[in-house]
Amino acid sequence: MLVLAPLLVPLTTAILAALLYRHAGAQRAISLAGGLALLACTGLLVLEVEQAGRLSVAVGSWPPPYGIELVADRLGALMALVAAVLGVVTLLQQWSSADPAPDSPGLHPLLHGLLAAVGAAFLTADLFNLYVWLELMLIAALGLLVQGGEPRHLEAAFKYFALNMLGTVLLLASVALLYGATGQLNFTALSAAAAGPQAAALPVYVALLTLAFLVKAAAFPLFAWLPATYHTLPAPLLALFGGLLTKVGVYAVLRLLGEVLTGSPPVLYDALGWLAVLTMVTGVLGAAYHWDLRRILAFHIVSQIGYLLLGIAFASAAGAAATVFFTVHNMLAKTALFLIAGIVWRLAGHYDLRRIGGLYDARPGLAVLFLLAAFALVGLPPLSGFWAKLLLLQEGFAQREYVWVAVTLGVSLLTLYSMAKIWLEAFWKPHPAHADLGARVSGLAPAYAAAATLVALSLTLGLAPEPFIRYSEAAVAAFARAGGPAP
Repeated sequence: MLVLAPLLVPLTTAILAALLYRHAGAQRAISLAGGLALLACTGLLVLEVEQAGRLSVAVGSWPPPYGIELVADRLGALMALVAAVLGVVTLLQQWSSADPAPDSPGLHPLLHGLLAAVGAAFLTADLFNLYVWLELMLIAALGLLVQGGEPRHLEAAFKYFALNMLGTVLLLASVALLYGATGQLNFTALSAAAAGPQAAALPVYVALLTLAFLVKAAAFPLFAWLPATYHTLPAPLLALFGGLLTKVGVYAVLRLLGEVLTGSPPVLYDALGWLAVLTMVTGVLGAAYHWDLRRILAFHIVSQIGYLLLGIAFASAAGAAATVFFTVHNMLAKTALFLIAGIVWRLAGHYDLRRIGGLYDARPGLAVLFLLAAFALVGLPPLSGFWAKLLLLQEGFAQREYVWVAVTLGVSLLTLYSMAKIWLEAFWKPHPAHADLGARVSGLAPAYAAAATLVALSLTLGLAPEPFIRYSEAAVAAFARAGGPAP
């Protein structure tokens, strides 16, 4: 039953929260309790997978490949656990005064509905059901985008919907084409069918499917929906969206090209590599240009997606392991930065860096949290981002992809520039209006706890990376045994 927990626990919580829509206090309490229960269940799931190996459940007693199969392996269980961690810290931030979302009756049901869809997407072993969970994730995200009810929220939801619908159409079309060519949708059966006589017709369909997932991941050139919408969200939802949603698209690409359809031609991986490079560059240039703290961090989501895709493009077990490590590092560091941005807003009253300042003197603890999260994102040793980028660079040199390596290093320098801009403007320079930022502000303790938790996890990942590197390698070693990328 633990395999079903990442779906059933948040789904049950969403239903209970919806039934308590007239009781805001009880709804918030059941929401946090459900988040903690999800965290506990996914933690147990990771331990169970480590001890027993791959776990599988066929829903409705229909055996694979005909029934709906949910599978927990090292990769899926890990991603479900990190998603649960992000869900809990989001709820903690929501309990604070650091730019919380309007506490409407639909907020918590939608939030847990989103977590349920994400958890099921990480554990599904069926291509069509992956499509279903991605679309349920989209529906919940749209509901959360319009929670504010203002014209800017409605405009953001429309942009999010319009551009993501392109990915939806591509995804549904490619699923239908693959089913027509192979007669299978279950991952294991599809992988076996792809090695059959019909394999010659599949590369175009695989490319179309990859493109659909890249839209969901906000990769170049179809990433405009992300910076155009995320900045309208309140801090807790912005942190959850920024840390989690695009990673589902990257995870789907990793599953597709690393495990299920591994016979794809090399040109597909080469094209993915160049798209990754362009995603890195365009994202970091957008971050360097802007002054709004939310927009800077949103563009960095795009840039970091390029790093994740680059590891997949190497088409090797080492590259895939680097992507796993980098994904977890990025989910922790990026979410922490968004949570810190919410605290900055509560203290300074703005997200515009030109109207903020003096936070280093007034709030040295917040400054330390920001520096640790920012240095992790940049990739400075000994933080988690250093090891993530080192794994990518090692594989880049091993494969003699020197242009990709050079771009990776250049983008890291531009990332350092944009983080330095935040530091100099928000923390180091005096406040332009000489406001007193040292006055006591109530309601920030949960937000500090949430940000500090993620920074501590990221710091632990950086100071003791060996166990997690081995875990990442073991997760993709299962892909290799199934016929995936060779070392």
